[in-house]
Amino acid sequence: MNAVSAAIRAALCSILMLLAMSGAVRAQLFETSAGQAFMIDAETGSILFSKDPDKLIPPASLAKLMTMEVVFNAINSGRLSLDDTFYVSENAWRTGGASSGGSTMFAELKSEIRLEDLIKGVIIQSANDGCIIIAEGMAGSEENFARLMTERARALGLERSVFKNSTGLPAEGQYVTVRELAKLALHIWRTYPEFYKFYSHTDFTWNKIFQRNRNPLLRMDIGADGLKTGFTEESGYAIVGSVNRDGKRLFVAMSGLASERVRAEEARKILDWGIRAFEKVELYADGEVVGEAATYGGEKSGVAVAAKGPVSILVPITNRDRLIARIVYDGPVEAPVETGTQIGTLKVWIGDTLSQETPLYAAEDVGKGTLTQRALDAVEELMIGWLRG
Repeated sequence: MNAVSAAIRAALCSILMLLAMSGAVRAQLFETSAGQAFMIDAETGSILFSKDPDKLIPPASLAKLMTMEVVFNAINSGRLSLDDTFYVSENAWRTGGASSGGSTMFAELKSEIRLEDLIKGVIIQSANDGCIIIAEGMAGSEENFARLMTERARALGLERSVFKNSTGLPAEGQYVTVRELAKLALHIWRTYPEFYKFYSHTDFTWNKIFQRNRNPLLRMDIGADGLKTGFTEESGYAIVGSVNRDGKRLFVAMSGLASERVRAEEARKILDWGIRAFEKVELYADGEVVGEAATYGGEKSGVAVAAKGPVSILVPITNRDRLIARIVYDGPVEAPVETGTQIGTLKVWIGDTLSQETPLYAAEDVGKGTLTQRALDAVEELMIGWLRG
């Protein structure tokens, strides 16, 4: 263990012995003009920044991340292949084509297009016609496909996002959060590496029409390789981006930005900061005892707790005093306790951001105490109850 890791662990152990935080949690380590923002490290799951991450916002074209997830999942399960062709209906042509005034891949009416080309059109050109063509081909109608999107979101643990169409065009009741968008992006990268590569393509030519990817991060020398931009009158300019640099991969989702220029600048700044301002530290090895939870009616006054697997986190290179940890559990824990029983959670804050939550389990058996021990614990708990009251 290096000296930095040892110092951080020593500080955490001192805090964990208190099992409480005094005073308010400190301020954010970074400021942004975005109304909502959420950034996460792919390897450790550490949340590096969070600002109003659960506010419901219209997704705009960011909804196309969910559209593509549904498609990728269907390919992986064998229900579709990249060589399948999809028919261009009049609805798709009129609603998402050139005459609509939105993003389009200029699909020709009544033609048939390979799924791989449609995927590229949606990802690289943000093609509305491509989305609708896929939706109608997979589910018969865009409305029905949107229900599949919401169902798939729930299956992935995205509890708040609701989709009404495949494009993200304005629709009543269609909302997402930046927290869930960032988690969706991380899921796409982890689960579909063979398709994720399309998000880094800077351009695509379809029907002899050359178009550039609208993601401004791809034109910056910061290691960016995805993912999507969006805009609505209601919530402003938005982006979901990712960088892979210096041994770190970060995902960020931001909304409520004032212009395309501000969106590009703010996304670049926060991703650069995330790469440079943090380093990975292993707090606890696999099975190592993190602390102790109080027991009730046991042969011991406490039970040792540990995580399943090592506990690693990205911590600030400077301002290490902003790191705060706490073991959280409902207690005291009633004996007997068996090894492996989930006891609580190790929560780690960086500034005022809850950065990581790791389940903790009993690392030992604690049997029932003697009649005298149980009686003393009962009296103690009764007195504590009066004090709480």
